[in-house]
Amino acid sequence: MSMARLKITQTKSYIGSKQNHRDTLRTLGLKKLGDVVVKEDRPEFRGMAQAVRHLVTVEEVD
Repeated sequence: MSMARLKITQTKSYIGSKQNHRDTLRTLGLKKLGDVVVKEDRPEFRGMAQAVRHLVTVEEVD
């Protein structure tokens, strides 16, 4: 059985955001506007995406 995956795309700039939001984006692997990363669907990644939900979009992919 394959694990579900999350496609996380940075849709807004981090300029003017709190430092911990910038750090969360960096931890997810997002460096600039338009970057896309695919991560395993795990609570850790969902939580990080939830923390910066105003800067990213999240899609589930198989």
